[in-house]
Formats: sequence, structure tokens, C-alpha cells
Amino acid sequence: QAQLVESGGGLVQVGGSLRLSCAASKTRFSSYTMGWYRQAPGKQRDLVAHITTLGITNYADSVKGRFAISRDNARNTVYLQMNNLKPEDTAVYYCNAQYMGTNYWGQGTQVTVSS
Repeated sequence: QAQLVESGGGLVQVGGSLRLSCAASKTRFSSYTMGWYRQAPGKQRDLVAHITTLGITNYADSVKGRFAISRDNARNTVYLQMNNLKPEDTAVYYCNAQYMGTNYWGQGTQVTVSS
């Protein structure tokens, strides 16, 4: 069973940048599709970006051109580079791993963008 640990969240001003990291253990990392989701207070958890085992990426329209997902299979880590942050990006960000129809989640990391 995959274990995921996120880091890199925090408080940032509008227009600033953050890089989230998600370290995976107890998993064949290179075989997993990895993703980032976010959940704002009172809202559902939504996909932000994901990256397949072949490195194909997909982004929510709201973050295209500002966020970039990448993975380092040697380090069992997936990253989310977030640039030009906006107040509406404020949420808890969760790392996700998908394999054979099973989803694994991290504990989440808070990102707060102040205006």
C-alpha cells in the first residue's frame, strides 16, 4: 500500500510561487499515475493536475499556464510548481497515486494565498 507525504505548503502573497513535493514509499512509484488535488473550505476535492507513467500531463483549466507537475522516479517524488498564485488557489492540496483502479492519498498540505 502506497504511503504519500506532502510538503511545501504555506502562506504566500498574490503573484508568488510555491513548490509542493510528495514523497511516496511502499510503492512501485514508476507504475503509478500521480496527481495533485485540492479542496477549499465547503467545496469538493478537485483535480489540479496529474502525470501518467509516461509523463503525460493534464491540468485543470484554472491552473493551466501557471502550475507545472513533474515526477522524479528515481526519488519516488512528484512535484507541483505553482506560479502566479491567486487567492482562489487557497486550499488544502492532496497528493494522489493511482494504480489498477486503487487510489491512495496523502494527508494534505495547506496553501494560503493572501491578497
